[in-house]
Amino acid sequence: MSDMRIGELAERAGVSTRALRYYEEQGILHSERTPSGQRVYGSAAVDRVRLIQHLFSAGLASRTIALILPCVDTGHAPPEMLESLHSERDRITRVIADLEVARRRLDEVIEITAHSTPEECERVRDGAGRTSAILGVVA
Repeated sequence: MSDMRIGELAERAGVSTRALRYYEEQGILHSERTPSGQRVYGSAAVDRVRLIQHLFSAGLASRTIALILPCVDTGHAPPEMLESLHSERDRITRVIADLEVARRRLDEVIEITAHSTPEECERVRDGAGRTSAILGVVA
């Protein structure tokens, strides 16, 4: 079974036909066309789509994936590609750290809300007032 239509590829790879069309628009997946214009894919397309999905799940944009795929095909990544990937990983690490801080703050709000007393509410108002003053926010 070497040739698949778009629907069969979508089913075998676990993606939508819309995703496959998008991948083609981005130049990260290629197909042949029948005389009537229908897309036809080789059997290797299933693995290619799964790889593309894996790269997307790693947080990479389609333009970055388009740069990575030739490196995967040749088995060679230029140093600047690796630097770019390390930079992206560092960015994600910073976002995770920021989200962890936000989660801790939300946990505090939940705790205060679940066990609120007039004193706790006043402490929250005072804290918010100090934060607003520091940030220069006028209430």
